[in-house]
Amino acid sequence: MPALPRKIIHVDMDAFYASVEQRDDPSLRGRPVVVAWRGNRSVVCAASYEARTYGVRSAMPAVRAERLCPHAVFVPPDFVRYKAVSRHVREIFARHTDRIEPLSLDEAYLDVTAPKSGLPTATEIAEAIRAAIREECQLTASAGVGPNKFIAKIASDFNKPDGLFVVRPHQVEAFLAPLPVGRLPGVGKVMEARLAGLGIATVGDLRGFERDDLERRFGRWGRRLHELSFGIDEHPVVSERPTLQISAEDTFATDLLLDALAPHIARLAEKTWSAYERELVQAPERLARTVVLKLKTSDFQILTRSVTPPERPTTLAQLIDIACGLRERVTLASRTRYRLVGVALSGFTEPHTIDAQPQLFTQPHAD
Repeated sequence: MPALPRKIIHVDMDAFYASVEQRDDPSLRGRPVVVAWRGNRSVVCAASYEARTYGVRSAMPAVRAERLCPHAVFVPPDFVRYKAVSRHVREIFARHTDRIEPLSLDEAYLDVTAPKSGLPTATEIAEAIRAAIREECQLTASAGVGPNKFIAKIASDFNKPDGLFVVRPHQVEAFLAPLPVGRLPGVGKVMEARLAGLGIATVGDLRGFERDDLERRFGRWGRRLHELSFGIDEHPVVSERPTLQISAEDTFATDLLLDALAPHIARLAEKTWSAYERELVQAPERLARTVVLKLKTSDFQILTRSVTPPERPTTLAQLIDIACGLRERVTLASRTRYRLVGVALSGFTEPHTIDAQPQLFTQPHAD
């Protein structure tokens, strides 16, 4: 029996962090709100739509945001509060489907091909979800409905904020044709310029090239471009994504020499270890093996050093010791100063992997 055509919804909360702040503080409503710490080293976490009209965007340096919108209200981020709201929103999703793939705190894919709620169409489900978010969370969300994840995500941007856009299977090619090729996932400024050199400005232009021609020019990515130009995307909604890395990082107020980083590495290792312990509560069988040290120099060069020791770290003290020791693998000049440091745990393994190589790993003692 052939599989049912997929019905995918992409839900994206509108200016999420800033909207939560405006919801919880009525004095901020209608004003340009920038969620960020002030200072030369800070970046914008989110901007309200009022701030966006001045060109303020997420990931922009906070000092630039302040220049663009001098009268903006800066609010320090409160991720505990944002996570609580995100959990509520996901509870709303779960009323309709168990096939939920969160991308971040403020967006997710939902596969509603076979919904739990009994609503007959993906459009009605998306409308019900948006209505529940508005009523229960006093926030707005935009949604896109399509036959796959790629189309649904593009569609969710079409009627923002507080909008819904539906692309039915027979509409896909006409929907994509006039879009700038830069709207395709993975097509950044460099690739966009290369495609422009071939006379490709829109998805429709891209469709005019044969797959083999694109593959000769761009390798496997050329084949993927050809598929996307016709709206082909077979990636399923993945409900459970195993954790690949747990990390914590910080940007300093003043650039520091490598030898001065030890207390900061220890502090961030403690944060990483606490998050790792919480992860173990949820998935005690998945154990981290690799320690990663991330550094960013004063001139924004990023470097990482990692090690997978014969015995995985089992205590915070071991993590600190290993992370600090990774500084010995940094070969930049001793006078180099660093503006950021991060500590991560990665290389998660399953129990059968550990059992298969007992000589390489030690087992945790049972309580």
